[in-house]
Parts: sequence; C-alpha cells; structure tokens
Amino acid sequence: MKTMQRLHDLGRGLWRENIIRYLLSGAIIIVMVAILGGHQQARSQTNPHFNGLDLVDKTGNIRKPSDYRDKYQALGTYTVLDPKGDQMHLTYASPGTAEYFRKTGKYPDGTVLVKEVFGTDHARMTTGDAHWASGTKVWFVMIKDTKGRYPGNPLWGDGWGWALFKSDAPDEQVATDYKKDCLGCHIPAKATDWVYVQGYPVLHSK
Repeated sequence: MKTMQRLHDLGRGLWRENIIRYLLSGAIIIVMVAILGGHQQARSQTNPHFNGLDLVDKTGNIRKPSDYRDKYQALGTYTVLDPKGDQMHLTYASPGTAEYFRKTGKYPDGTVLVKEVFGTDHARMTTGDAHWASGTKVWFVMIKDTKGRYPGNPLWGDGWGWALFKSDAPDEQVATDYKKDCLGCHIPAKATDWVYVQGYPVLHSK
C-alpha cells in the first residue's frame, strides 16, 4: 500500500514538474517572440532600403507616389525668384533616405525624391512681407538606380530615373528624355549626384 502511495506521489510530482517546465517554456517563447517582433518593427521603421522601384513598371515607366506628404520626409525648401512668378520648391525623400545619407554620403538604391513646385502668395504681416506656397504647378520625381536597370529607356541615366508630372494631369508622366527635360537644371549639382544638397539640411544633421 505504501509502495502504491509512493508511486502515486511520484507520478503527481513528475506531472507537476512537466507542467511547470511546459509553462516556463511557453513563457520564454512568448517573451522571445515579443522581443524579436519589436526588434523587427524597429528595423522596419528605420530601414534605409526603401524599395521605390515598386513605383516603376517593367519598362521603366515611373508613377508619382500618392502618399509622399504623409510618409516621406521633408528635406528642405528652395525659394526661386522669377519675374514671371516666384516659386517654392519643397522636396520630400522616401523613408530612411536622410539617415542613410548622413552615414554614407550616398542615396540607397531605390531612393525616391519628390520635388513639388508651388506658386506663391504674399502679404504684409506684423513680421514683414510674408510669402507662402500656393497651388502646385508640377512635380519632379527621381528614383535612385545604382544598377543601370533600364539602359534603353531615355528617362533613366546618370544613376537616376527621372519623371515630370503637371498639375492639370497629376498622374500622367510627361517627360520624354531626361537629358532634354530634366538634366539641364541639375548640371550645377553634378558633383553631389545631381541633387542640390545644400538646400536640404536634414541630410547633414538631425
């Protein structure tokens, strides 16, 4: 009888021990999943390798990203004084671009730059003659291409894909040849990969 009781107690003890081990293993797995999930989420939020090439079809046609104002980072603004009408140029960069550039001095493959060109309004205010952006005129879109993916497409070259969209047809890409339609305005910035980085302070510091 005592032997049977001992076996019974031993069985209960082993059962409890196995249950505890099972629960501890489950808890450890849950904690590890939470840690890895949080780490992966943090990496995804700061991942410099944004795939802007998703905006390009198989022949190299570029579409304008619809969410650039919400999801891209504002790099800086240029004011262009023009007798025909002053302009403000506001440039956005795809997620991770600025952080990557600060570390390497380069743009990661697939970087998207969107320059939105506005007209301006102005008025006398208590702070002086104030000017502000008013009405989008055009959008310029550039996509970094470090691999020369579309050698036969005249809108790809010098390390970038180039595109132009006008306000009266915001989803229609109208440039035909980047050397004729785009590159001329970027020649002074050739030494900085065709981008006027001096106007984009976040590329140099937070």
